[in-house]
This record gives sequence, structure tokens and C-alpha cells, in this order.
Amino acid sequence: MKAKNLRSIKGQLYTRLEYIHGAPQSRITRFNMGTLKDDYNVVLTLRAKERVLVRDRALEALRVNVNRLLQKKVGSQNYYFTILVYPHHVLRENKMMTGAGADRLQEGMRRAFGKPIGRAAPVWENQAIAKVYTYPQFLDNAYYALKAGASKIPKGAKIEIEYIR
Repeated sequence: MKAKNLRSIKGQLYTRLEYIHGAPQSRITRFNMGTLKDDYNVVLTLRAKERVLVRDRALEALRVNVNRLLQKKVGSQNYYFTILVYPHHVLRENKMMTGAGADRLQEGMRRAFGKPIGRAAPVWENQAIAKVYTYPQFLDNAYYALKAGASKIPKGAKIEIEYIR
């Protein structure tokens, strides 16, 4: 199934893992990258433009892309990058057969609940998805990295810059 079919949040989220057998693991390997320090002066926040489901694959692609660019341009001692959302929602698909004789083999809409196929994080409008803490001299590089990562989020994202202290 295409990811664009799973973007919108319809109905109640399917999160209770004690009732879900065979739920896939989240593909996000790390949520915090870089070096955590107290003296960062700039915070860049990636926020969703619309209410949407973000698949764990998209979040992992965002993480890998942004972290790689930050390590290359800023250096691992000069930033702290964190993913703020977790893919709790389990996605389901009722697989349908195609081709000759498929109508004799499949059940159609009988027992149509679907099997778990992936995970997604429900994100609301203006909710923070990721944050980068850095120094003012690396602001342009961090902004560029988050801009590249924003392209991985369905329906787009915006970047907010905040100076602290």
C-alpha cells in the first residue's frame, strides 16, 4: 500500500500492543544525537504544517539525513539533535489479491480488519517533530539540515528559530 494512503488520521488510533499480535518494531534507531550541553544559544524546531500520520520510515529518513548533514557541516560537538515524536500507531492493511481467479481465493470484505504492516506517529498541526540545539555561528548549516529533513515529512513542515539567553 502506498504511504500517501496512510497519511490522514481517521478514527481512533490503534496503539494497544497487548491486543496486537505481530506488531512490527519501530524503525527509529536513536532519538537523541550529537552532544548534550547547557550552553547552546539557538534552538531550531521542525513543526508540522498539518495534522498527519508520519510513518516510522519517514522519521528514520529525517533522522539519518539531518544527522549526517549536521555531522558534516557543524561537527558532532557543536549540536544536539532530538526526535520528539514516537510511532505509537500500528498501521493495518487488508491485503487484496489481483489477477485471474482472485475472486475465488480471497475473502473480500469478510474478516477485513487487516494485518499489522507498519507504524506511524500521529502529528498534529504545529506540533514539534524534531529540535536542533546549536550555536549562532552554525545557524545557517543547522537550518539547511532541517530544511533537507523537512522534505521527508508528508504535507510539509516549517522551521522555527528561537534564541535562548
